[in-house]
Amino acid sequence: MNEKIKNLLSRGAVNIIEKDSLEKKLNSGKKLRIKFGADPTAADLHLGHMVCLKKLKEFQDLGHQIIFIIGDYTAKIGDPSGRNKTRPSLSDAEIKKNTKTYLDQVGKILDIKKIKIYKNSQWFSKMSLADILNLSSKFTVAQILERDDFEKRIKNKVEIYYHETIYPMMQAYDSVMVMSDVEVGGNDQIFNMLAGRELQKKMGQEPQDILTMPLLIGLDGKEKMSKSFGNYIGIAESSNEQFGKIMSLPDNLIIEYMLLLTDIQTKNINEIEKKIKEGKINPRDAKIKLAFEIVKFFHGEEKAEKAKEEFERVFSKKETPKDMPVVKIDTNKINLVELLVNNKILPSKSEARRLIEQRAVEINGEKIKNWKEEIEIKKEAVLKIGKKRFVRIRAKNK
Repeated sequence: MNEKIKNLLSRGAVNIIEKDSLEKKLNSGKKLRIKFGADPTAADLHLGHMVCLKKLKEFQDLGHQIIFIIGDYTAKIGDPSGRNKTRPSLSDAEIKKNTKTYLDQVGKILDIKKIKIYKNSQWFSKMSLADILNLSSKFTVAQILERDDFEKRIKNKVEIYYHETIYPMMQAYDSVMVMSDVEVGGNDQIFNMLAGRELQKKMGQEPQDILTMPLLIGLDGKEKMSKSFGNYIGIAESSNEQFGKIMSLPDNLIIEYMLLLTDIQTKNINEIEKKIKEGKINPRDAKIKLAFEIVKFFHGEEKAEKAKEEFERVFSKKETPKDMPVVKIDTNKINLVELLVNNKILPSKSEARRLIEQRAVEINGEKIKNWKEEIEIKKEAVLKIGKKRFVRIRAKNK
């Protein structure tokens, strides 16, 4: 078997349905249509999104056609996969804005010029009620309700709204419309992707094969990477910020991140893992290599080297970074929680309060103890969040 194909099928993949079929297709020399769908629910992507995009790049590098579906129509419904409550619906303006930044960031990983991009509003917006009823007749209520997410919500007496039950059907219809040969997605999407296989069969198409990837654990080492958990590393973040955040990663996630997010050869990763276990490599050194590789991927080798040097200077020698984001304020007195959230330094007020209560926020080296009090900034100050994030606060009227 071609080494690249072997790596594509083995590295990181959680489920492949049907593996023999997909392997045969890949070795046939036929140019396959590889489907990936994404609802533009957020403007910024993080490394969790990169897991599937890196796998798509492997398909693209083998000469296959990536079919990228922007779920502008399904975003109005909200995918219930992995959710214990209903997702909020997005407005057309939010979807349009998110779509643009989404594609700009996808272009950092895939050759965007070679991708076929569709919006599923191209077909759903034209469907009549009769069309929807006809499509609905291909599925049973029992089929839809057997998914784990819904079973848990029924058990916990959490409401399931009707529009959520049709989401798998809509994602399945996307596969029919683009005549997908293979669908790639997160492992939480497997129910929806299997629905695509079934619908293709019922509508006279060859069923797509499926390849699922794991959900990346975030910087907290507990939850999947998500902006709402504040445990993410953004694709569009600066080289220094990415490097610093990766260095805060729990040691037990180093190997997983290397496998899912870098181009380091599997045999070399296995060797690093072995040496860490034997105590021959300090996990910190392996983490530096990981951070360097990820930053190099997004920003180039020169910026990766500078980020490494900056990290060593700031965190080994306990110095303040040369470059840091600047936040300008109109007044000398500020509420720190408001400052952190309004300037998108932290994702939520609860996260800001939690970090302050844990004594993880400092101004000019002094730990902040009370999130309710106002802080006085005479001219400018250096705000430190956790061990790795620095922000310069500057009063505009000074």
